[in-house]
Amino acid sequence: MESTENRYSLALKQITKTANSALPVKKVITSIAGCTAKALQTTGCAIMILNPQKEHLDLIGAYGLSDMYLRKGALNARKSYPEILDGKTIAVADIFADKRSQYPEHAISEKITAFMGAPIVQKEEVIGQIRVYNREKRHFKPIEKDFLSTVSNLIALTLEKMELNQYLSSYHEANILQHQKLTSFSRLPLIPIRPTNFSHPSEEEFARLLDFYQVEWLYEPRSFPLAWEDKRITEMFTPDFFLPEINLYLELTTTKQSLMTEKNRKLRRLKEIYPDINVRLLNKGDYLKLFAKYGFISLGENKIAGVQKILFNRTQIQRRVKSLAKQISRDYQGKDLVLIGILKGVLCFMSDLMQNISIPVSVDFMAISTPTNNIDTAIQITKDLDLDIMHKDILMVEDIVDTGMTLNYILNYLAARNPASLKVCTLLDKSARRLINVPLDYVGYEIPDQFVVGYGLDFRGKYRNLPFIAVLE
Repeated sequence: MESTENRYSLALKQITKTANSALPVKKVITSIAGCTAKALQTTGCAIMILNPQKEHLDLIGAYGLSDMYLRKGALNARKSYPEILDGKTIAVADIFADKRSQYPEHAISEKITAFMGAPIVQKEEVIGQIRVYNREKRHFKPIEKDFLSTVSNLIALTLEKMELNQYLSSYHEANILQHQKLTSFSRLPLIPIRPTNFSHPSEEEFARLLDFYQVEWLYEPRSFPLAWEDKRITEMFTPDFFLPEINLYLELTTTKQSLMTEKNRKLRRLKEIYPDINVRLLNKGDYLKLFAKYGFISLGENKIAGVQKILFNRTQIQRRVKSLAKQISRDYQGKDLVLIGILKGVLCFMSDLMQNISIPVSVDFMAISTPTNNIDTAIQITKDLDLDIMHKDILMVEDIVDTGMTLNYILNYLAARNPASLKVCTLLDKSARRLINVPLDYVGYEIPDQFVVGYGLDFRGKYRNLPFIAVLE
């Protein structure tokens, strides 16, 4: 009988060999899942990566699990065994006695009882999970946990290698490598791996549009049974996309009337059986209307003309603002807090930030002269504060900090009025342009050295009203 150590050794040997091969990423990950399940003698294995918001898990490879189980729905990493998201390897001998299972009814259908999961970590950051499943109750041993953790580390290295290859390949095609010298892997902007094969070119086009507007998506994440015969499923419907941020399933339509009629029939049936499921049939003309309805963009050609790409959509901005407000509320509990902003760019950020702060707060604004071509012209305050800030806790709220020269001037000006404390909260930090090292206590996002507009930021007085932040062409 083959020993446990020998099984593990052979599995790791095969995994490293496959990871170092020229196989496509989908085949590599699927092979790793198979080797892992066989070595641990479990029913199946699934490998998933986190979406950018670290909320949902996107399946990238699996072995031994049915299509119905794999498409049970989007897996919420913060609800389904959240300890893995914190970097822990966990084991559950009986899923049905554990409240952390997100889809227990599907586990029953798949006859899965035991479970073990480990985080996939890159550079001390959890980027995904590997999970193994077993049909019988099972108390996983420490050596089995160690083996799964080792495999997860190999997956992290494999993904990093493939991201590097993608980066080098894209730059080689653009003929840029001959002008640049790569000196450190840590400087490479890793490209998210989406090993997705689309069924139709229109789906790939729509996915690219979602990526442009920074809308998180999952491709064909769930299949819904629509008809049964003697408890055997005879018909299913799998929507093309799921948008986790707005909990919406989308099925793209075509111009063929026969296909549209059949899809409409299936959608009506789906809504009858699953009334709580939010699903919509979408044609090409509906794309921008959908994005506008849910606040990802504003309708009107004049509002998006000249936008090269979107850095952060409305949902992402609001989520980050709420996070900053929560931290500020906690840090300033019991203090006399005053928010101060410089008109006009900070208007959107200030409005949303103060509405989400849960403690009493005062607000005031200043205005300064705009730069001119006359280098002898100094910064001038054209509107001063209305409040007396002496002995009060001041939080300077900025839309963006780049050189730091204006902010440094304002901070010195405010410090002369003897506040109890003086700190800075900025939505955007463009550190690449920094000339004066001003302290930033709360930062929403770090951005590259690009000209951005939207959410209060303007170009010659325009684009302030965009609900997202975008790079201007």
